[in-house]
Amino acid sequence: MKTFKILTINPGSTSTKIALFENDQLRFERNIAHNSEDLKKIGAIPEQFSFRKQLVEDVLYKENISLSDIDIVIGRGGLVKPIESGVYRVNSRLKEDLKAGIMGQHASNLGGLIAAAIAEQIPGVEAYIVDPVVVDELSDVARLGGHPLFPRKSIFHALNQKAVARMYAQERGIPYEQLNLIVAHMGGGVSVGAHRKGRVIDVNNALNGSGPFSPERSGTLETGLLVDICFSGEYSKTDVQKMLSGQGGIVAYLGHSNTKKVVDDALNGDKRSELIIQAFCYQVAKEIGAMGTVLSGRVDAILLTGGIAYSDYICQEIIQRVSFIAPVVTSPGEDEMRALAVSGLAVLLEECHPKEYK
Repeated sequence: MKTFKILTINPGSTSTKIALFENDQLRFERNIAHNSEDLKKIGAIPEQFSFRKQLVEDVLYKENISLSDIDIVIGRGGLVKPIESGVYRVNSRLKEDLKAGIMGQHASNLGGLIAAAIAEQIPGVEAYIVDPVVVDELSDVARLGGHPLFPRKSIFHALNQKAVARMYAQERGIPYEQLNLIVAHMGGGVSVGAHRKGRVIDVNNALNGSGPFSPERSGTLETGLLVDICFSGEYSKTDVQKMLSGQGGIVAYLGHSNTKKVVDDALNGDKRSELIIQAFCYQVAKEIGAMGTVLSGRVDAILLTGGIAYSDYICQEIIQRVSFIAPVVTSPGEDEMRALAVSGLAVLLEECHPKEYK
């Protein structure tokens, strides 16, 4: 098989990750850290494009990685309009929506834009995004939120959830499209998705909507209390938004968001830390149970993934609550760079037909 060089780009809130793969083998990886104060001086997410793009190009130059050797550029998908899972060519419409942030501004919006800018310098090379967080395959019944003004939205860790699910299917020699899986991604946010025959038919809004609390997000809250806080006059809209995402969850209870420290403190006898981490595990397990009902109890496996899945303590606490539903498999971490590269390789090998964003 021909050796292809695949450049992947994944911007985050305080870093921009880049990696070079030869087919599915990692050859180079760099996490370019950004000073949050420097980013504030530059401005909002759209204004950071040139700064981050230049840093990526500088690293490639210093590492003697020639753009002319690259066969495809894959960027992390951002907050575009809801779309089905898949690989999307970065066309003009997609770039417009990424720049405008039609579903909100997030650093991942720059993934497709930087990828396109680099690809445009290489004759015959195109840029793509894969499984952005707004992948929407919800069933019709899952969209109703209890009031017409409150529809349920699909915003979750689609890239990693899909990659882990497909990897599980491949390892067992069963097409992903023939399995019923529950995937729980546990990181800065937590998303629990019901994968039915290759489609995520229900999932909590992991950004600032619902589901388990996480290191920095509140998840589902008592709506009556939320209304009281919003109209109390004590908090601004920005304050409340930060309560939901950024300053909610574990950091709100304990003043930090380090789950490893919470577990260590709990094991060393700190009752407050023990209660918080038990509540976290309880809520994740409860959401998994809910997704079991979405799949009518016909679940082939439960997959625990994300950075928090490295904790044996947390995984075991969840497993003891949900193992009656289906076998539980842990797949720690979130190898998003490899997930991007594998999709890029599939495009190059013509095993995947890219979709057009409209």
